[in-house]
Amino acid sequence: MELAGAIFDCDGTLVDSMGMWSHAAAWLCARHGATPPPFDRIEALSLRDTCALLHDDLGIGTSPEALYEELCAHVRDAYEHEVALMPGARAFLEELAATGVPMVIASSTPVRELRCALAAHGIEHFFADVVSTEDVGGRDKEFPDVYLEAARRLGTPREATWVFEDAPFGVRTARRAGFPVVGLLNEHDGRREEDVRPYCDVFAHGFAELSPALLRDYERPAAAHGRPLAALVVAGSPEPSSPELVARLADEADYVVVADGGADVCHAAGVAPDVFCGDADSASDEAARWARAAARTCVGFPAEKYATDLALALDCARHEATRREAPLAVTLTCAAGGRPDHALAVVGQLASAGAARARLVEDGFEMRIVSAAGERAWRLGPEAVGRTFSAIAVAPGTRIDERGMRWELDDHPMELLGDLGVSNVVTSPAAEVACRSGAVAAFLLPEERETGGRLPSICGA
Repeated sequence: MELAGAIFDCDGTLVDSMGMWSHAAAWLCARHGATPPPFDRIEALSLRDTCALLHDDLGIGTSPEALYEELCAHVRDAYEHEVALMPGARAFLEELAATGVPMVIASSTPVRELRCALAAHGIEHFFADVVSTEDVGGRDKEFPDVYLEAARRLGTPREATWVFEDAPFGVRTARRAGFPVVGLLNEHDGRREEDVRPYCDVFAHGFAELSPALLRDYERPAAAHGRPLAALVVAGSPEPSSPELVARLADEADYVVVADGGADVCHAAGVAPDVFCGDADSASDEAARWARAAARTCVGFPAEKYATDLALALDCARHEATRREAPLAVTLTCAAGGRPDHALAVVGQLASAGAARARLVEDGFEMRIVSAAGERAWRLGPEAVGRTFSAIAVAPGTRIDERGMRWELDDHPMELLGDLGVSNVVTSPAAEVACRSGAVAAFLLPEERETGGRLPSICGA
């Protein structure tokens, strides 16, 4: 998605001031011997409207204007002496400025106090202008006026002007108005992830998780049609697939995404990625340098982040499918070995990928997500005869058919993560598993005799 301009909220987004704001009205009320209203009643209001409410409802102060000036003086002092800049904010602003992205502030705080906050931390030069809700008739951020005015001053198209917000009401309003939105959440302001994540385009726990490259790679979900995009995601398992397998899978793919340590096996296989993403903490220095030079796009992330490299790589594949207006058919490799917790998360990631086809292919086995919402059936083929087959429900309400196997099932209910479907044997070239509802992780494994009577475990056990 294009990144033509950026609109930043200030309080709670750029500066760590929500603690100050949550006590500002209480401070003012205490000075006047009154009980303050709940913070959620005044949070979205402009400062003038807050003071009018305190004066009219609580009867404090000689006038709303007098309360306003009293509170503003307190806020300016706190900005200068108490409030800190959000971690990573300066570095991110520098990245945007270096790529020529113009920026504006859009806030419910008055312009005079905003400029004080920016100057206190030496970041005022990043912003072409500062807009307050007071500049747009006092309408708070439940209305889009302040964002629309900020975009007008930037002169950038709304669909390419990113809004950075921490408040759920701000995130929702900007998104409804047609802006792409980054929802920022920290650990101490009392915000809830579920009030922000569903309403933003990109969710982050801080600026360290963001980069201009990540925002440009992002695409909103859209209707897909035609031939699926065959995307290969090469992950960074400590027990990687063979270079030969990776090279074969890459030959079958339209788009290759390499996540972190997957760079080493791609380097060995001679597979140049379209995208290299991750924090590069598990790739060798040589492979990371090679991948950055070979890839068309690099999307970097810090080592200390909430999302896994795999989740970020799958996002990259989804975004490319959206750009091409195509369904996504994703193949994952170098992902199942080493740690059982990682392996279980891999299954969960593929089950929730929303892809037309989602499969994991390693040297010893293949796993596909067969679901009522995606690939509804998997015909195993003649080469599967004699091999072990397992199907494990990964969604509630799952019902499946199994044909051409030693033990067949017909519209059979499957308990979530139950073991009913484990260790069947393929007996027919026409063998198939079909999902009527829910979803299963379907595994095609080697014959038992190929492993000396013990099947390899996806969990590396």
